[in-house]
Parts: sequence; C-alpha cells; structure tokens
Amino acid sequence: MLDYPTLKVIWWLLVGVLLIGFAIMDGHDMGVGTLLPFVGRSDVERRVVINTVGPHWDGNQVWFITGGGAIFAAWPLVYATAFSGFYWAMLAVLWALFFRPVGFDYRSKIQDARWRSTWDWGLFIGGSVPPLIFGVAFGNLLQGVPFQFDNFMASTYTGSFWQLLNPFALLAGVVSSAMITMHGGMYLAHRTEGDIQHRAIGGALIAAAVMVMAFLGAGLWLRFGGIEGFRITSVVDPAGLADPLAKTVVRDAGAWWINYGKQPILWLLPILAVGGALIAMGLAILRRTLLAFVASALAIAGVIGTAGAAMFPFVMPSSTMPNASLTVWDSVSSPMTLGLMFWATLIFMPLIVFYTGWAYRVMRGKVTVAQIRANDHTAY
Repeated sequence: MLDYPTLKVIWWLLVGVLLIGFAIMDGHDMGVGTLLPFVGRSDVERRVVINTVGPHWDGNQVWFITGGGAIFAAWPLVYATAFSGFYWAMLAVLWALFFRPVGFDYRSKIQDARWRSTWDWGLFIGGSVPPLIFGVAFGNLLQGVPFQFDNFMASTYTGSFWQLLNPFALLAGVVSSAMITMHGGMYLAHRTEGDIQHRAIGGALIAAAVMVMAFLGAGLWLRFGGIEGFRITSVVDPAGLADPLAKTVVRDAGAWWINYGKQPILWLLPILAVGGALIAMGLAILRRTLLAFVASALAIAGVIGTAGAAMFPFVMPSSTMPNASLTVWDSVSSPMTLGLMFWATLIFMPLIVFYTGWAYRVMRGKVTVAQIRANDHTAY
C-alpha cells in the first residue's frame, strides 16, 4: 500500500497530467474554434475547419470533466475555495462553453448565411474565452488569491471579479490563449490542405511567437517585477490530515524560484515550453505538420509544468491570510479516498487514452473541400 505522503504527491502529479491532457486534447479543439472565423474565408472552408474537430470535440471534453472531478475528490478544500473566489469567472467559462455543443449541432442545419455566421462566432467565443480565463486564473494563483478561513474552516473570498483582471493575470491569460491558438493551428495544418492549411500555419506561427514572448515576459515579471511568492517556514507533517492553518507561511519576492534552485533539472520545463514552441514553428514552415503538433503539445506541457513546479507544494496561496494557503500536504482528502481514486485512475485513464487514440486513428487524414461537398448531408 502507498503511504499518505506518497499519495498526496501522486495526486498532485495526476492533477497536473489531467490539466495538461485537457490543454492538449480539448485545447486544440478550442484553438480551432478561435481560428475558425479567420482561417475559413467561405462557408465551405469553414465547414472543412469544423469537420476536423467535429467528430472528436465531445470526447475530448472527458479530460475537462475528469480534471474537475479529480480536483473535487482529491482536493475538496481547493475545489470549494476556488468556486467561492472564481465563481463569476467559472460561470463565464461555462457560458462560453455552451456555444460549442449547439454550435456544432445547429450550425449547418439551416442554409442561411447569417445563421451560419452567428454560430461561427459562437464557436469562436466557445474556443477563445475559456483558455483566456484559465490563464487569468493561473496568473492570480501565482500572485495569491484573497481568501481566508474562519474558526469553522469556512472560506471567505474578500476580492472582486474585476480584481482578478490585473495586469499580470491578463498577461498570463495571453500566454494561455496564444498557446491554445498555436496548438489549434498546428492541428488544422495537419488535417487540412491548400489555402486553409496555409492560413492555419500563419495563424499558428503568430500565436506561437506571441506565446513565447508573453511567457518569457511573465517569467521576467515574476522574477524582477516585485511579485511575491509564498514559502512555508514551519515544520510540516506530510502525513498529517487536512488542516491548512497548522503551518506558517511568509511572502518572499524570490519564493517561486526556490524549487528551481534546489532542483536545477526543473529548468528543463521552461526550456521545453519555449523550445517546443520554436521547434513547432520551424516544423510547421517545413510542412512537417504532425511533428509540429507534437512539439506544440510538448510546449503546452512545459508551460503548465513550469507554473506547477514553481508553486509546489502550494496549490492555492492566500494573499490576505498566507497561513491559510492551500498546499499539497494540507488540502487533500483522506488516505482511503486518495487510494481508491488512484487505483481507479490506473484502470480508467489507459482506457480513455486507448479509445481516444483509436478514434483519431479511424478518422485520420485530410479534410478537404471536395469531401465536404460530396457529403453535404452528413458533414457538420
């Protein structure tokens, strides 16, 4: 049997894997939606774009649902506190996501230009808004979220929705949005040809360049811009039960860089983020589209891994009551819950990966204008 401290670290890693899986799999769907109004210049071209992700987008939502469920079950205090502080932001994500199922299903049901254009922009909203908000949320986590606990361990968020939209958080939102748009462009480049592929590569290259510059800018801002990180100064019992107030936390301008100083191998994560994006750009120019998509996926893993490694063991730091900050050690479920979920994950995650791989293999290949015209009654 795995001990409690080991399970805590395993679930930190598993939640990270689920977030990366969501960003890679559902992220390229959202990136395609973001590029849809700009890559497709006519109705049939936009149908080509939509049909590259139409058969898969709902299956890729499994990563989003599984990630949310894992946070709820493994980190209940994080889940409850996040919904309190990020309530309106999460509602905005859900409202934007509403456009996706109805957009995919209704868009081509009526032969009317205004109808179809409206749903095209709805799919754009559903693809562009969530990555931006997720990035803003990560930017706020790196600065600390204004919440605190009372004596009954009830959390209270003391900030406002507009407070979340601060300059650094918006820059983090740009990183996330550009990253997902880059990934969607690389996927489109692999699944299309001709003018659509050419425009997709152009969009991906612009997004990749923006991502690299914004990512480096956010890192420099975090290091030299006066943003304070968080550091635990008291002794922590890794095997202790959930009690966020049983530790002492201080704010320190260099705290988010401590882990990189202790484990220099972690620098491979930001190198992967920047290097993966630059390699993806080069491969896309050479029309090595599948490898470009893989490099883009590695860049996503590097960006998310960079933030996670910097914050460890913090999950949701508090800017108003630092001692209440939620960490890997003190915001988790019971050993039995983590253990049962661990074995369930070992069984079901490979099944999800296998099914997803099978579905993409069966429906691989280019989507062309000729195919859409020949199958007008079945295409999205």
